[in-house]
Amino acid sequence: MSLLAIACPLLLSNGVCENPSCPHRHNVSSCELCNLVFASPADYTVHAASKQHINKAQGENGATLHCPLCHKYVSGMKNWVQHARSGRHVAIAMQFHLDPNVVPEEPESIPGHTLCSICNSHIPARNWARHHLTPKHKDREQFISFRAALDEAEKDKHGVSVAGNFDFEIVDLPSAKSGVTMRSTISNTTPSSKVTIVSLSLASDKGSRTSSPFSATFPGPNRTIAYNANYSFTVTMRQEYNGRAEDRLEIIFEDVQLRKRFTIVRTLHVVVGDRDDHQAFRPSVPYTPRKRTARQPETKVEPGVLPPSTNAVPYMAPLPKAPIPSGLASTLSTGTTKSVVANVRRLYLPAVLESSSYPRHFKHLLWTEEFRMERDLEHYDIARAKLTSHNYYHFLDVPGLAEKRPSVLVGDRILVQKHGSTVGHWYEGGVHVVRKEEVGLKFNSSFRASAADLFNVRFKLNRYPLRRQHLALDTVFTEDRVLFPLPVHVPNVPYPRPTRIVKVFNPLIATNAPQLQAVTSILKRPPGSVPFVIFGPPGTGKTVTMVEAIRQVLAADPQARVIACAPSNSAADLIASRLMALSTDELFRFYAPSRNKEQVSLELREYTHTRPDGHFSVPPLARMKRFRVVVATCVSASVVSGIGIPRGHYTHIFCDEAGQATEPEAMIAIKTMANTKTNIVLSGDPKQLGPIIRSTIARELGLETSYIERLMQREIYDENTGYGKSVVKLTKNFRSHNAILKFPNERFYKGELGQCGDPKVINAYLGAPLLPNKTFPIVFHAIKGKDDREAASPSFFNIDEVTQVKTYIKTLRDDRRFRITDNEIGVIAPYHAQCLKIRTALRAVADGVKVGSVEEFQGQERKVIIISTVRSSREFVEYDLRHTLGFVANPRRFNVAVTRAQALLIVVGDPDVLALDPLWRSFLNYVYNNRGWTGRDIGWDPRETVDEAGGYDRGVRDAAQADMNAFTRRMEEMTIAAAGEDGDGEGDGDDANVDRPWRDVE
Repeated sequence: MSLLAIACPLLLSNGVCENPSCPHRHNVSSCELCNLVFASPADYTVHAASKQHINKAQGENGATLHCPLCHKYVSGMKNWVQHARSGRHVAIAMQFHLDPNVVPEEPESIPGHTLCSICNSHIPARNWARHHLTPKHKDREQFISFRAALDEAEKDKHGVSVAGNFDFEIVDLPSAKSGVTMRSTISNTTPSSKVTIVSLSLASDKGSRTSSPFSATFPGPNRTIAYNANYSFTVTMRQEYNGRAEDRLEIIFEDVQLRKRFTIVRTLHVVVGDRDDHQAFRPSVPYTPRKRTARQPETKVEPGVLPPSTNAVPYMAPLPKAPIPSGLASTLSTGTTKSVVANVRRLYLPAVLESSSYPRHFKHLLWTEEFRMERDLEHYDIARAKLTSHNYYHFLDVPGLAEKRPSVLVGDRILVQKHGSTVGHWYEGGVHVVRKEEVGLKFNSSFRASAADLFNVRFKLNRYPLRRQHLALDTVFTEDRVLFPLPVHVPNVPYPRPTRIVKVFNPLIATNAPQLQAVTSILKRPPGSVPFVIFGPPGTGKTVTMVEAIRQVLAADPQARVIACAPSNSAADLIASRLMALSTDELFRFYAPSRNKEQVSLELREYTHTRPDGHFSVPPLARMKRFRVVVATCVSASVVSGIGIPRGHYTHIFCDEAGQATEPEAMIAIKTMANTKTNIVLSGDPKQLGPIIRSTIARELGLETSYIERLMQREIYDENTGYGKSVVKLTKNFRSHNAILKFPNERFYKGELGQCGDPKVINAYLGAPLLPNKTFPIVFHAIKGKDDREAASPSFFNIDEVTQVKTYIKTLRDDRRFRITDNEIGVIAPYHAQCLKIRTALRAVADGVKVGSVEEFQGQERKVIIISTVRSSREFVEYDLRHTLGFVANPRRFNVAVTRAQALLIVVGDPDVLALDPLWRSFLNYVYNNRGWTGRDIGWDPRETVDEAGGYDRGVRDAAQADMNAFTRRMEEMTIAAAGEDGDGEGDGDDANVDRPWRDVE
């Protein structure tokens, strides 16, 4: 259906419609950026999520650019960046001793092309004759016509003038609730004319489901405007909630003598919120996309002095260098995402993933990820930095260091070069000291620096974790029963029934049938079995189950030895802390020597070994062999093989939170230490977040699929037929109130989870004043805000939501009946910039509240969770989808975010944006139908069944203009594979990775 068929033709041609009974749509929206008109805000919403709009908003106008060095024409800035990085371009620049970072030219003419001034595009001569008939050209013409009509409607005319302030600007919530009135005047400056006011109305009055906060009234019955007289009327804004609103006031006049009607339009706008917050958190400077320039090669690097910690562990053999193959690097450097994925798959990956091809497959995925990581570190390059000398170190201020952006550890390397130098001569500084905002570097004796010197700074990737993974992949251990288990690997016998265990170390296990079954199955497994999976949905106690299984294995077999690992130090610490009933001769917690002792609890330090210089290390080999349990991160688990403990020494390898580790990470302990008799146990939840992968290409090729997730896709790990033999699903949820649990339970876990939390905790907020429904501890606060960015950071923030989150936390902390502490509240936001703004806003209110990303909260819980979804202006939604950052259309992120809360879940967001996705639309319906909704009105019928295939929004897409980038994929199913296929290779995720956290995996 075309725009003309559904939108009011009078509105499109005149900017207004004077027919009160007109059957057509009047809430027409236009995109000034793309020069397009849409029949409704819903159509505009879909357009704003399209790649066409995203590219325009990011400065990509598709204009043809000319390279003055190569004399080549390229289309658009993204293609220009690709060209400027190409080997041919750089080679030509070097040939003529020129800087490759030349400014592209925008040619006025291109041979064989004609410039269309309406489309601002150079059209090939062969296409010029039919260009004006194309939908794209017609859309632009229609926009120009509509925009001109709207501009005309907003003008004073026929001697009638409408004067006043129609922008209410920022109004505090108490005033907005009471109502704020603005007085305006209408005047007639034409002698002898007689003008009457026919009507005064709002555009939202015609067919809009949501109500407007604005109203306009005349003071009396008189509607005639005499010459030289002023006629007053008022516009009142009244709103019960924070957020933004906009409407159009349409005043229809009639010249009585000429019997002619005309319309004057005024735009109404208001921001209801905290003026101080808007002042404090507004963009410091307007957002300007960071221009990535081609790096000058590092032709000579003077080695630095590394700290003693790098030699704290007596490894028997060096790690493989495993550099990225030059051919692969070249392939990753050019082409679209789709083409690069196809080329890597065709040229470098094996046709079939099996035991023999396993190393080649995953090594190339690791190299692909490393290529992206190196590129992402370039974002943190510093120009014109100063070094401060103190004692033996040169200290460098590193913006963002406290937030691990970038992540710098003791033992890392940082390169510096005197600012203005044109040669590739750099000095390497070994990182000896890491503080909150600075690092202490040590250079070799040839380095000189004065207080006045300025330096260029580059951060170098710590390749040790990657090299440990390559070492593991290169080992000869390739057993199918571990890598590709089949039904033939599972004995055809009944699974072991839970029996009376002599001593249950955790009494709660005895009353939890699934946990007891998992422990029994692990305990009774013969040596050399297939890996066993503890499938642990949120709050079901998978770590408790694993710890119990470890202790039962140790109790049953005096010869048993265990490696227990997890992807992060916090998860490994949790395992170790729950095993502290073991003695210091039985349990050893290994930390990478780069870890600061202050980050380790005093209790766990008793289970570690440190050198005289204070660095973490390992005791002599003989003592290491006597420990019954060694706990480490997945990467640091390489220490046991590295110091010479033989393969097969450990009877069991346990990996907790296995879904958050890449498969090569999980394989470090397995492939270096397992033999034909080693049993492997994994715990995790493939329905929650997987590992953090920075490379779009690597994600598309499968690196984001964890080992546990890949196994659970295999036949023998069916939850029903494999129960007790290869997998047990835990079903008792000890975390959340049933209202919080119900939706994700039915959506992701077949409704099998049962509420088992402590009633004193999970019922703590029933009856709280802030609940719209006193028996339903979920609040969705619908708010219309605005997305902002600042300086060169592409990360988003939303001041309106910052204010609302702060208000909720202040309300929680001030409530004397429902008491809560800061550390019982958590705030989740998908964007780093929003986290920073919220932390700043809470300093004077509740400084101890944790604010972080979904990744930072996985595995954690809080009595109260507040989620700020940020997306509000309906721009860049597809950008989020393509890079899996926001909550929209990312089921795993949604699942983790909403399942952290024990007693109260508050979600703050724009329902019009969130409802684009069937998953979110269903959740919002769930909250609304349970009377948990507050804020602005819902914009759809929440009783209608959501079409999971995306049918509910197909009508919106069909009504959009024909040339609009079709939003043809169901948002819930939209993944990197579908949405990113036309991106610009590894350059496509540059902005997105700013919000993707860096992990310390050592």
